[in-house]
Amino acid sequence: MKALWLEDRALSMRDIPLPRRDDEALVRIALSGICGTDLELVRGYYPYTGVLGHEFVGEVVHSPDPAWVGARVCGGINVSCGTCDACRRGNPTHCEVRTVLGIVNRDGAHAEYVALPLENLCRVPESVPNDAAVFAEPIAAAVEILEQVEITADDRVLLVGAGRLGQLIAQVLATTHARLAVVARHEKQRALLHARNIDTILEKDVVPRHWDVVVEATGSPSGFELALRAVRPRGVFVLKSTYRGDLSLDISALVVDEITLIGSRCGPIDTALALLERGEIDPTPLIDARFPLARGLEAMGLAAEPGTMKVLIEP
Repeated sequence: MKALWLEDRALSMRDIPLPRRDDEALVRIALSGICGTDLELVRGYYPYTGVLGHEFVGEVVHSPDPAWVGARVCGGINVSCGTCDACRRGNPTHCEVRTVLGIVNRDGAHAEYVALPLENLCRVPESVPNDAAVFAEPIAAAVEILEQVEITADDRVLLVGAGRLGQLIAQVLATTHARLAVVARHEKQRALLHARNIDTILEKDVVPRHWDVVVEATGSPSGFELALRAVRPRGVFVLKSTYRGDLSLDISALVVDEITLIGSRCGPIDTALALLERGEIDPTPLIDARFPLARGLEAMGLAAEPGTMKVLIEP
């Protein structure tokens, strides 16, 4: 099969064997989405070799349970062992020997097919089109914030960052009816948010030590610093970014102000699909372009350009 392969920070299109495993489902990819993590892997964020891609929607063509064959599915990206301490504690996404689709020791979804265990798959509701379902994984990552932090309509919530993931986080946070504002640097970002009736704010207008919950989604040290200044004493600071290299942090400020610091990563795919089914979230305006898999290198190039939102690959 054709696949977008990363090795030694170099991308290429390759012919590789089907990822056929008797104990896993084989999924024919309908669409995959290029994520910021894909781009960071190319830049050397993590030493990965294999097929990129972890956002997808597709059809099961082989399964250890025949009832799944023909199902349209999305999937969770962390494949766990089920037996380590983390798995036994009910934290499979933190499995000590997990593989991660397109990121750690498991070929990803920028290919014609992908393999995953059945427990990682979720059926896509009939009313949710592929163009929306392909966003299920990053929407789930946004939903994870609400799994970790109780947010009410009375809370003042600031989101710093309005890129690919930030746009989805904003839509998810808006479902809480909190007093939400999003720091968005670019007009395109602001226009997308305003179309969803989500308020934006300029960096210079962010009131320090004012916000009950602050979510950082820029991945930049300057965004981190702004978010930390914004959170009120005894407020909650949610980190939705990973950072290359070292990040300077004044620990004393966290201690003195008794800030709750929360790292946030992957979330529930089924909840994301339910939000899409109910129409509470519409990610499709974020689609800037789509490419056939044969033009995957071109697709990655466009996705890396500043200001580009979601680029899809269609095998």
